Amino acid sequence: MTAVETARHWRDHDPDPSTRAVLTELIDAAETGDDASALDLAARFAGPLTFGTAGLRGEVGAGESRMNVAVVTRATAGLARYLLDTVGPDARVVVGCDARYGSAEFFDAATGVLAAQGITVFALPPRLPTPVTAHATRSLDCDAGVMITASHNPPADNGYKVYLGGRASDDAGRGVQIISPADADIADRIAQAPPADEVPRDSTAVIHLDDEIVRTYVQRTAAARPDSGPSPVRVVVTPLHGVGGGVARDVLRQAGIGDVHVVAAQADPDPDFPTVPFPNPEEPGALDLALDLARDVDADVVIALDPDADRCSVATTGPDGRWRQLTGDEVGALLGEQAARDSGRPGDTLACSIVSSRLLGRIAAHHGLRFAATLTGFKWIARTPGLRFGYEEAIGYCTDPDTVRDKDGIGAMVRVVSLVEELARDGRMPTDELDRLARDHGLHATAPLTIRVEDTALIGEMMERLRSTTIDRLAGSPVVENRDLAHGSADLPPTDGILLRTAADDRVVVRPSGTEPKLKCYLEVVLDCSDGVVPHAEASRRLDALGADIAAVLEA
Repeated sequence: MTAVETARHWRDHDPDPSTRAVLTELIDAAETGDDASALDLAARFAGPLTFGTAGLRGEVGAGESRMNVAVVTRATAGLARYLLDTVGPDARVVVGCDARYGSAEFFDAATGVLAAQGITVFALPPRLPTPVTAHATRSLDCDAGVMITASHNPPADNGYKVYLGGRASDDAGRGVQIISPADADIADRIAQAPPADEVPRDSTAVIHLDDEIVRTYVQRTAAARPDSGPSPVRVVVTPLHGVGGGVARDVLRQAGIGDVHVVAAQADPDPDFPTVPFPNPEEPGALDLALDLARDVDADVVIALDPDADRCSVATTGPDGRWRQLTGDEVGALLGEQAARDSGRPGDTLACSIVSSRLLGRIAAHHGLRFAATLTGFKWIARTPGLRFGYEEAIGYCTDPDTVRDKDGIGAMVRVVSLVEELARDGRMPTDELDRLARDHGLHATAPLTIRVEDTALIGEMMERLRSTTIDRLAGSPVVENRDLAHGSADLPPTDGILLRTAADDRVVVRPSGTEPKLKCYLEVVLDCSDGVVPHAEASRRLDALGADIAAVLEA
């Protein structure tokens, strides 16, 4: 079929009058010879959104290549069929949503489709953080959890995230994001689903939960602070226009952390994210308002949650009194050391993704704990056996796997504030603790290098160039390990990536982004600090040299 014919067939089966109207206007214009409308239709029908280990994600709009009610309806029909086939007619699912454009409509479609298949459907209160849905999947012993969110992606996007649990998963994967082969099995059933207007929906059979499940999450998360008295720590929090603000404030209040200042301009959910160029705490400028407030109120720490509150960024002052944003690896090391010293926590293993710093492995060894390096993403980190703490460098932290077996920005927030409080009792700051870890284990300095492309074919070309090029030296040191991660190993399944390590123990991992058109390089240098000196300037110089050398190969 031509693009117009495909669009017309989709339009005729689209249950949403708003997206039907958009398609009708484009089809009529394209048929009269309007090239711009024809190109727009071709983009909207470039192929179905791919259902994978991140579920679905894409721009909100009409057409099979966008996120809309029709796409969510058919995706949920496929998920329902998978659960009926693997679990049976008594399957249980919990569904949550954030406050992005389309979230409420997609939430209604997902719950109605599941209920119409006889599945027991628990609908969470609207506009809640992703960690609450992850918690509910385990707490309610559900066979699956669905979260409507695009996390920290652009304002135009939305997504459909799936957890498996109960009888649909083994114990290690209970309440964890889907992996292969479940993703492919669900995708197959989505492909076999009928047109969206032929998928039954039944909103009357949906069980709408009250705030009790939120209260259990708040109570458990607040309990992570070990002290019962009022905390002296002054905290600045921003939810970056997302859904984490209310729950975060409730958690802090219940934890006894009362000196809290929220960035007013970013406190309430707003799908336009008007004060930030990109709703990701890692992006330059995202923390500017929070840092301004921190200076005004003389805060001790800044916590920035991403829009669905599953990730958090941390800023604090250094010895010079200047504020600086900690890297994901630095926060991972601080929380990893905190977890390793806490023998009361269940689990005997610290885990991080292979692109994160190796410092966590040294911390684990020092405390007699196990360590695991996994593929990127919490779908891998969170299913580590015996997990006590897990993180990835992209500011995601799992600090209480029994409550949330995924990254949880609000849970990490409580742990960070507790650490700031503990260090302050000894007259120390997080930067002092980082220097102590460097003296004990070596300074592990990390930095990202990102190469963005317009043509995604260039990513494959760069990866092939890297595989076929002999690299003798990086940052002045001989390359002693060149590992193609596509071959897999006893510890890691195959993945598209290259790992390079030098005699100086510097390391580069290169991999394509799983969600954006870019190639990502993860740089790490390790410097000895046994003389008591932490050479930050030398680490920065080595990171720059390492990045320049690998970029020269990739962009040749």
